[in-house]
Amino acid sequence: MSVRFGTGGWRAVIGDGFTRANIRLLCTALAQQLQADGKAQQGFVIGYDRRFLSREAAFWAAGTLCAQGVKVQLIDEEAPTPLIMFATARYGLGGGMAVTASHNPAIYNGIKVFLEGGRDADETYTARLEARADELEAAGQPLPELTPEEAKARGLLTLIDPMNAYIDSILNVIDTDAIRRRGLKVALDPMYGVSKTALQTVLLTVRCHVDVIHDRHDTLFGGRLPAPNAATLNSLRNYVSEHHCDIGLATDGDADRLGVIDDQAEFLHPNKILVLLYYYLLRYKGWRGPAVRNVATTHLLDRIAEDFGQACYEVPVGFKHISGKMLQTDAVIGGESSGGLTVRGHIRGKDGIYAASLLIEMIAVTGQSLSGLWREIEDRYGRCEMTERDFTFSPAQKEAIQNKLLRDRQLPDFGLPVERVSYLDGCKVYFENGGWIIARFSGTEPLLRIFCEMGSAEQAEAVSRKLEQFLHTT
Repeated sequence: MSVRFGTGGWRAVIGDGFTRANIRLLCTALAQQLQADGKAQQGFVIGYDRRFLSREAAFWAAGTLCAQGVKVQLIDEEAPTPLIMFATARYGLGGGMAVTASHNPAIYNGIKVFLEGGRDADETYTARLEARADELEAAGQPLPELTPEEAKARGLLTLIDPMNAYIDSILNVIDTDAIRRRGLKVALDPMYGVSKTALQTVLLTVRCHVDVIHDRHDTLFGGRLPAPNAATLNSLRNYVSEHHCDIGLATDGDADRLGVIDDQAEFLHPNKILVLLYYYLLRYKGWRGPAVRNVATTHLLDRIAEDFGQACYEVPVGFKHISGKMLQTDAVIGGESSGGLTVRGHIRGKDGIYAASLLIEMIAVTGQSLSGLWREIEDRYGRCEMTERDFTFSPAQKEAIQNKLLRDRQLPDFGLPVERVSYLDGCKVYFENGGWIIARFSGTEPLLRIFCEMGSAEQAEAVSRKLEQFLHTT
């Protein structure tokens, strides 16, 4: 039970679950799986973020894989997760790995595993890795490992730098001429993470005026969660307001999620980012295709899809479900309310750097501000307001909630006609008025999460409180 994957990879507290021994267990299991699948000879890429022990862990992982005969290409500099996914696909490798705990607190680190083509490993694959790691741990046999020098001498370890190719891949698909003509002023907050080099280079290349905050190396992330949300972006909000920026951009610790401050210095919820980009791609760029969202993401996407004769597909939480459904349906965009999204034609996973670049293009091409574009969307499709709540719990409380909500399937009287109830991921209630509420346990943190979307914030708050009281979370 040393290694267990959640919805966003394997994450554990440093020195507790995240140890050299467990990293080597996982990587030996990974090497065996690559060999079993006939992918080992294609090679493997490893990158790492700015967290404590990330670089060291990347070399432990490389040494373990190389000792099993897997050729490793290692990005020996701080690398955004989307860059690693890009490299996996570009070089035709059998898989890849990012040493990161993404937006988790600083005491965590972890590993995300990618399959051939650069997509997130699905639950079937990670379950195989867990089973193999358990068998290795039970056997208690020494696990071979090569030093970096030994691995290089045997031709098993190569250091690479795919950053320029990744940046060019973004510049080649955005309207650089339109952005250059606009001369936008941008504030960038990498949140002490790894997006600065790539995103600042893109923005400067298209002649944006760029100011950067929170870009030094700080493994404690300035004492904040490296998650771009309304609570953590006050500094960026103030900077945008004081310096009259067109937009403020923030990325999480490994740069696969995006946070935005608009031209009115207001936090732009990730739901709105998804909606804006889907609307822009359909209305202004003439693209066609469905959207994919998870169960806790705005249904405003559904209204836009229907307006343009398209579908919107709902999947469980976990970006592997979104990327898989996008591949299956040739969707235009896929995303989640936590800030991750991807667009057709780019990598098969979340990319905060590309999403930020596309937002800049949207402002330039439409000639509008973010706030102006959002008013256009609300005028056309109406309003959707969401509330979000996180609750901690004891093991006994978790069991009681699971029994009440998921086993016995009890629900409170919401005072609204219910259309249907889904248990695809947690418990989601769909109301006849188009609103909905969901309660589910997080796959990355010990939290119960409740999301509710209604036509007004007041109604969403009222419905959410009824479920919270019913579950005794308040």
